[in-house]
Amino acid sequence: MSSSARPVLQVLRQLVANRVAATGFESVLKQIRVVDGEEGRCVCELVVSPELSNPRGSLHGGVAATLVDAVSTWAVMTTGEKKPGVTVDLNVSFLKAAPTGEPILIDARTLKVGKTLAFLTVDILKKDCETLLAQGKHTKFMGV
Repeated sequence: MSSSARPVLQVLRQLVANRVAATGFESVLKQIRVVDGEEGRCVCELVVSPELSNPRGSLHGGVAATLVDAVSTWAVMTTGEKKPGVTVDLNVSFLKAAPTGEPILIDARTLKVGKTLAFLTVDILKKDCETLLAQGKHTKFMGV
């Protein structure tokens, strides 16, 4: 990682710590850890805990959607956007289950930030072999 990316990584870590420590919805992600980041990108790690699992013992689909929403929002906030914007469209395709206890990576990338809209993509992967578990697309309204 280049030395210019280090300050962004520190900003991401502080941003995420503040967001999950608050009483808002992102507080359900208190176990998440930022492992990489640069302008327009945020990579987090999380172990699927029983609290984040469905009755079948794997990552709950609503939690996966929350991961797409939150981590992509954090990624777009590294592009110079001070406000997180609001969701216009969010889509998640589920490819494979992530069982309780499974360490996963959430890799969010900003594809484009325009005048009013930002377009992002998120891959949720098994940490050990990087098998794709879910993929999300997120469009945010970033206008005034």
